[in-house]
Amino acid sequence: MYQTLLESHSYLRWFVLISLSCSIYIAYKGYSQKLPFTKTANLFRHWTATIAHIQLLFGILVYVQSPIVKYFWRNFKDGVQNLDASFFGIIHIALMLIAIIIITIGSALAKRRKTDEEKFKTMLVWFLIALFIIFIAIPWPFSPLAIRPYFR
Repeated sequence: MYQTLLESHSYLRWFVLISLSCSIYIAYKGYSQKLPFTKTANLFRHWTATIAHIQLLFGILVYVQSPIVKYFWRNFKDGVQNLDASFFGIIHIALMLIAIIIITIGSALAKRRKTDEEKFKTMLVWFLIALFIIFIAIPWPFSPLAIRPYFR
């Protein structure tokens, strides 16, 4: 079951990145061109947050079953010295939780703004910050923190 969850979590990241990128593009275009905040823009805002929350659920399930994380918490002194274990034991989950919180707050604030310009600007700023954090926290094949393949 762990392997299936891990693979699902790995593939779902691409949906998060794509939806977040599309939402950022829509927000940038809407803000810069002073477009109306359409139903489509609102759907992208909503589905980006929803996909991020689904990814978070998969991530939590992977986290509690991960042998790397279990090793990290059982052998904390040694785990902190091991970059791979400390990345997955603390760094990855902390940064991803922060990114999901930022996406959630940004989505909620954008939904409640009065003007279309404020909605786009709020969505753009908060989602860009979240995307930056997510890029740091993903274990890319080129990452100095933890190396994993693009697809499991």
